[in-house]
Amino acid sequence: MQTPSRNIVLALTLFLLPLAGCKKTSSVIRQVATGEPDTTQPLQSAINPGRMDGLQYPDFHDIQPQVNALYGGREFIPMWVKNGRPTKQASSLLDEFEHAAKRGLRPQDYNAGRWSERTADLKSPESVAKFDVAMTVNAMRFLNDVHRGRTNPAHFTFGVKGWEQKKLDLPDVLNKQFADANDVAAAVDALEPQSPQFKALKQGLQHYVDLAQQDQTDALPKMDPAAKSITVTHAYPALKTLVQKLALEGDLPNGSANAATNDAAGEKADDSSMPSSSEIADGLKHFQGRHALNEDGKLGSATIDALNIPMAQRVRQIEDAMERWRWMDENYQNAAVVVNLPEFRLRAFEGTGTDHHEVFRMSVVDGKSDDDTHHTPVIADMMRYVVFRPYWNVPPSIARKEIIPHMQAQPNYLSAKGYEVVDLKGKVVEPSIAAIARGTQMVRQKSGTSNALGLVKFMFPNQFNVYLHDTNEKYLFARTRRDFSHGCVRVQDPPKLANWVLRESTKWDEDAIADAMSGDDAQDNKTVLLPKPIPVIIFYGTAWSDDGEMHFFRDMYGYDKDLEKTVDAGRPYPQKPEKAVTQKDA
Repeated sequence: MQTPSRNIVLALTLFLLPLAGCKKTSSVIRQVATGEPDTTQPLQSAINPGRMDGLQYPDFHDIQPQVNALYGGREFIPMWVKNGRPTKQASSLLDEFEHAAKRGLRPQDYNAGRWSERTADLKSPESVAKFDVAMTVNAMRFLNDVHRGRTNPAHFTFGVKGWEQKKLDLPDVLNKQFADANDVAAAVDALEPQSPQFKALKQGLQHYVDLAQQDQTDALPKMDPAAKSITVTHAYPALKTLVQKLALEGDLPNGSANAATNDAAGEKADDSSMPSSSEIADGLKHFQGRHALNEDGKLGSATIDALNIPMAQRVRQIEDAMERWRWMDENYQNAAVVVNLPEFRLRAFEGTGTDHHEVFRMSVVDGKSDDDTHHTPVIADMMRYVVFRPYWNVPPSIARKEIIPHMQAQPNYLSAKGYEVVDLKGKVVEPSIAAIARGTQMVRQKSGTSNALGLVKFMFPNQFNVYLHDTNEKYLFARTRRDFSHGCVRVQDPPKLANWVLRESTKWDEDAIADAMSGDDAQDNKTVLLPKPIPVIIFYGTAWSDDGEMHFFRDMYGYDKDLEKTVDAGRPYPQKPEKAVTQKDA
C-alpha cells in the first residue's frame, strides 16, 4: 500500500510529465511507485561496452544487440531482480546453470560457482544492473546452447539443413517464456530436442555420470593386436578386474556379480564365488554386442580396449551425441530414416512425437576411416527420389586416382569392368586417358549387378554427393566393422528399403520394385519421385541408446575428437565453415 507522501510525490510527477522526456519520466514514476531504484543508466552502461569483467567469457558482442533489445523493450526495468533480491525465476535459472551438466553442457560456461558474490551485493543501482545483465547474457547463451548447440555443424564440413533457422529470438523467449515462468526447468526442457533418442541419451547421461563416480577399476592388461582371442577361465590373472568391469555396466547375468561387488568393497572373494566361465562368456557377448564388436564371448585386443575406456569418457561420448542432436530442427527430430555411422546401422521409423517408433533396421557400409577424403559426413536432408538400375558416374578424383592406372596397365580394363566413357553432354565417346585426366570426359559404370551402386540408389541431393545405395559387394555385410566405401552409405536390404520409402505410392509394391531392379524389361537409370519427401539423418553417435540400454562405438572418423577440441576451446564457438566441401561417391 502506498503511503500518503508517496502519493503526493507521484501526483506531482504526473503533473510535471509534459516538462520532461517520456522515458525519463516513466523511470521516475516507476521509481516513486515501486520504491525500486532507477537503473536505466546503469543498465545501459553495463550493456554498451559488450563486455563484462567477471564472466567466464567477458566478451558478449555477438549477442549485445539482443541484450540491448531485451532491456529497451522493458524500458530498462531489471528482469531478474526485485526488492533487492533475485527473482524466483532468476534463482531457478541459477540452479540450471549450476547443473548444466545434466543437460550435457558445461556449468562453467554460464559462470556456475561465481554467482554468490553478485547475489550478495544487490545494494546499488550499479550492482543490480551488473547482476541483471550478467544473468541475461548467461541465460541467452545457455538457452541457445540448449536449443541448437554450441557450434555450427558447417564448421565441421557437415550438411545439416535447418540449423540456421533454429536461431532463437532470445529477447522474445526470455520475456514470454521465462520472465514470469512458474516452472523454469520445464521451460528449458521445452527448448531441448524432442527426439526420443535425445531424451534417452539424457537419461543415460545421468546413469553414466553415476558410474564414473563409482568406477575404481584398474585397466586390464593389453594384448598383442595380432594375438588370437582367449577364452576366459578362472586362471585368467585379471579375472576379478574383468568381472568388476562387466558388473559395473550390468553386462553380467543377474546374480553373478556378487564377487565383484564384494571384492570392490574390500572383502575377499574366492574362486567359488566368482561367476562361472560360461557366465563370463555371456557377459562378454553382451558387452561386445553393445560395442559393435564380434560377439564371440572371448577376450581379444579390441574387446580389452573397449573395456578399458573409463566411464568418464563414456560420459563425454553421450554429451557429444546430445550436441549433434541439438543441431537438428523439428523436421529431423523424428526423422524417418536414421543412419548411425559408428554403429554401421540404418533404422527406419514411423510416427511422430511419442508415437515415433522403429519399424526395421539393417546393416550399412560407411566411408573408409583410413582416408579422410572418404569419411561420410553428418547430413540432415530430405530423400526425394530413388533411381533403379543407376549408372555410377565415377567422380573425376576417383577416375584419376584409381581408373586411369588400371587403363594404363590393361587396355581393355573399361569394357571388362562394365565401364564406358561419355562427354560432358552424356554422349558415349571413345575413351581418352588425357581427356579423363583433364575432366572433359567422364567415366561411368553401366547399370547391372556388377555396378558399384547395385540396382537402386536413394537420393537426398546434398553438397557432398552422398546417398544411400545397393552394392555389388554383399559379403561386406558379414563383417563386424564395415567402413569400406568412398563416402556413400551402402544398405544391406535395398528392396526392403525401396518398398518402404515407396509404400504410399499405388504404383509400387514388392513385385514392381523387383521388376524395376532386375526384370527382363527393366529400364536403366530410371528415376522415381517419392510421393512426399522423407527426412533422412546421416548421424554420428558413438553413444546410442537402444531400448534403454547404452551402446558405445569407436570414434572411427575422429568426429568426437574434433567436436571436443572445439568445445574445450571455449567461446566464441565457431559459427562458420572451416574448410571446403569434398565430393564423395559410392
